[in-house]
Amino acid sequence: MKEYRRENVRNVAVIAHHGAGKTSLSEAMLYLSNTTEKLGKVDDGSSVLDYEAEEKKRKMSINLHIAFYEWNDHLVNLVDTPGFANFLVETESALKVVDGAIVIVSAVTGVKGQTEKFWQMTADLGIPRLLFMNKLDRERANFENAIADIEKDLEIKPVPLTFPIGEEESFKGVVDLIEMKAYFYEENGKYKEGNIPGDLEKTVNSWRERLIESIAEMDDELLEKYLNGEPIENDVLYKMVREGVLSSKLVPVLVGSAVKQIGVNFLMDAIYRYLPSPLERTPVNGQNLKGEVVERQPKLEESTSAFVFKTISDPYAGKISVFRVFSGSIKADSTVYNSSKKSREKVGQLSRIIGKRQFPINPALFGDIVTVNKLKDSQTGDTLSEESNPIVIPAINIPQAVMSYAIQPKTRSDEDKLMTSLNRIIEEDPTIQFRRDEETKDFLLSGTGQVHIEVTVDKLKNTYGVNVELKTPKVPYKETIKRTAKAEGKYIKQTGGRGQYGDAWLEIEPLRTGEGYHFVDKIVGGVIPKNFIPSVEKGVKEAMKKGVLAGYPVVDIKVTLFDGKYHPVDSSDIAFQIAGSMGFKKAIEAAQPVLLEPVMSMEIFTPEDCLGDVIGDVNARRGKVSGVEPQAGGHIVKALLPMAEILTYAPELRSLTSGRGMFTMEFSHYEEVPSHLAAKIIEESVKEKEAEA
Repeated sequence: MKEYRRENVRNVAVIAHHGAGKTSLSEAMLYLSNTTEKLGKVDDGSSVLDYEAEEKKRKMSINLHIAFYEWNDHLVNLVDTPGFANFLVETESALKVVDGAIVIVSAVTGVKGQTEKFWQMTADLGIPRLLFMNKLDRERANFENAIADIEKDLEIKPVPLTFPIGEEESFKGVVDLIEMKAYFYEENGKYKEGNIPGDLEKTVNSWRERLIESIAEMDDELLEKYLNGEPIENDVLYKMVREGVLSSKLVPVLVGSAVKQIGVNFLMDAIYRYLPSPLERTPVNGQNLKGEVVERQPKLEESTSAFVFKTISDPYAGKISVFRVFSGSIKADSTVYNSSKKSREKVGQLSRIIGKRQFPINPALFGDIVTVNKLKDSQTGDTLSEESNPIVIPAINIPQAVMSYAIQPKTRSDEDKLMTSLNRIIEEDPTIQFRRDEETKDFLLSGTGQVHIEVTVDKLKNTYGVNVELKTPKVPYKETIKRTAKAEGKYIKQTGGRGQYGDAWLEIEPLRTGEGYHFVDKIVGGVIPKNFIPSVEKGVKEAMKKGVLAGYPVVDIKVTLFDGKYHPVDSSDIAFQIAGSMGFKKAIEAAQPVLLEPVMSMEIFTPEDCLGDVIGDVNARRGKVSGVEPQAGGHIVKALLPMAEILTYAPELRSLTSGRGMFTMEFSHYEEVPSHLAAKIIEESVKEKEAEA
């Protein structure tokens, strides 16, 4: 495969909200560059990039996908990213390794919440950006409105480099505002140069004036020239646009339609003209094994450093690691050092990829994005380097799972394959979690949202042949008491031979929340022999596993054994276990038992315009707001909410905030369930037991 000079390499992420046309744009660029023979389409399932069954079914990107193409002697590595909020970690991974970004804005819907989030992420990382206004061929497309939306929501002054000729059904071409030439498109991205339509001349001149003014404001000499009415040469305009993009002082906008391939060629020109090469990125920082801060310059002679930003779990090819080389080089059939795991890795064949097709390359130089199969220890977020000079590049933060479902394998065969298959999925997607709740005994599958979990279940079925049922997880309620009570547990069983006899008097009293369980032995005079006292406690503990209200564990209770009787022949360990259990159950019934529910501590990010709705919703869920703190782009609402009220909170918050809200949560404490709700929970529990019986 051809080796490209590093100044002619571009690494670019395509980012935007769900449905803006990221994959369609990537497919158009692959087709126009003759990389693919046929234009892949998301709608008919022929996309080269969205090749997984779950992506075709939902007509959306779930994973980030890699491709590359050549354009005007430049190599462009494309990273097509998901726009759906549940898969945000994939986009974060992509932004970790690229040098530039194409941010898509729909000419129909304008800037959506997720795009605002991605825009802020690129700003925080200092990634140079181009804006592409897509879908100008669609009904209700409006260039002026979309520009106004960009100005308002992204708080920038966008500078169009191309201007649309027509809109909606009449969208047929673009005007190049630097060269002041019109281009009219036919099928398959082909176009002809022509005159700027007369009815557009005034508007086009106005937008060109805006472009030149924005460029002139970047340089004092140019500004003086502009104010004196002197022309600025096109070569200077191209040069200054590049300087503006690299310094983030200028945000160019290019217009078009990815599906009809109108204006896409101008975006492809802009990518190599204005976005940086690997040589122009800042050095990558990390730590050596002593914890000292070190950096790697983007140079071939520098010590090797590479970052694994994606793991693909292929049922046939096995584990495929995708990494970006930041410095130095890596050769096929060599050994590298995984400095994150402190282990050596044997590197086999290196490849560039387009979707799932691999194209061998050797060596991989700094600035390359490549794959290698079957690395032993390496996972997403690991750093590969030289053992003699290691570096650990910080991994991205894996978002906390915010939604859980109980899963039940349908057959014994499904049960046997479940763990192995889930481990393969988790290797590819570390945001998925799987655990057994020791209290409810549910096997819980947790993810970043409902769609995330549904996709995982589909993948279990379609890729690994494992069928499971999803159920809303049980809330781990508990029971406790509100007053002191005493009771006798007396067990007598007489058969033909030796009988069973145990008699224990217990006193139970409530403890403060979180104090757990205490057992006190106050037996005097040997009314119960010492060797049977542990048996009484064992019976109490067994009875505590299922309370008398709804069968939930009993907590925060003190149990005192203060009296009893025994029989020198018939008493036994088992008899006193049963007596302890009986006495505990009788006592708890008299001690005003109550139901407790888990309460979660939450931090909810909401945009400014949704703050009132979010707080109102928290209150409606029996929540208690403890504080509201301003943050860039909105507010953080701190609150305590019962777990039962937020089992499906993720999609509901997304609906309230148009996809812009996020939250984290962790367990805080247990609180008593209001009596009217407790009655319903107890009733449901009784019905479940009757059904099981």
